[in-house]
Amino acid sequence: MPLRFIGTTSDDGDCPSLYEIEATGGILVQGERVTDPGHLAQLRDVKESEAFVIVPRGLLSRFAPRHEPVAMVAFAAVVPLFRDFRHTAWRLETRRGYASDRNGSKWQRWQAGVDIASEPADEWRRNVADQVARGKRFERVRLVDEPPTEGQQFLLASGIGNVAAGEDICNMKRSDAKRLGLPDFDFWLFDSRTLVRFVFGEDDTTLGVIVSEDPAEVVAACQARDTAWHHATRTADFVRQVRSTR
Repeated sequence: MPLRFIGTTSDDGDCPSLYEIEATGGILVQGERVTDPGHLAQLRDVKESEAFVIVPRGLLSRFAPRHEPVAMVAFAAVVPLFRDFRHTAWRLETRRGYASDRNGSKWQRWQAGVDIASEPADEWRRNVADQVARGKRFERVRLVDEPPTEGQQFLLASGIGNVAAGEDICNMKRSDAKRLGLPDFDFWLFDSRTLVRFVFGEDDTTLGVIVSEDPAEVVAACQARDTAWHHATRTADFVRQVRSTR
């Protein structure tokens, strides 16, 4: 069962971390094993299969979920948020490819050599332009492998058109994101208040999203946003860097 990294208080690769077991909603705690005989003797109702670890209190106060798991909903349920948000819509993209891209006609045109960035605005770009004209901000950071996957090359080509519509897109090497401890899952963050986390199948298909306003989850997403935005590179500059390494 896949794990979702929630957060850590470690700055140098030490172990205190929390993960969510997505299939069950359970929380997996990674920490230093308890070996003190006096502490072990005071534990209650211990099963033979159980193990015990110690983690800093700050790990739980910062990252432990405050509510029961929220059920997954269809992506269509959150579409109104892209019009109704008040100030900011921010996205982290972590995957090496998306089925929604590969299955679209724009993918086929890109593979045929068409300059997809200069094509007429589609529904997404028209909405971006409309919201930006109202003083709102669309921003995202995309993680890119070295060398970029085919799916990432497509997004680099397409992203230039999104930027022209008013979306602020930056990119970051995956190795840098890992070093900085960024999440390894995709999400949208609306107004630093509403977190929309994607759930994908093994074939990169979007199965649905999980919507949360849990304070710990939202704060962690805000921290990830601030870290990623500080270290990421604007799309035009990143594209030039990628071309120069070929």
